[in-house]
Amino acid sequence: MPENISQFIPFLVPIIVIQFGLMVAAIIHILHHNKYRFGNRALWLVISIFIGIIGPVLYFTIGKGDE
Repeated sequence: MPENISQFIPFLVPIIVIQFGLMVAAIIHILHHNKYRFGNRALWLVISIFIGIIGPVLYFTIGKGDE
């Protein structure tokens, strides 16, 4: 079984890096801005941190307010 996991590492590392990059970018943006289309700061922080890749993507597509 462990040898099967090692086969997927080249695919998992870029996905993990992208996930953390998006999460950090979303958290920084959420903490520096006060306008949101839907919800509030606490809601978007929870979504961005706990929903993985989809959370930050949702924030940047539907949650981020106009500047």
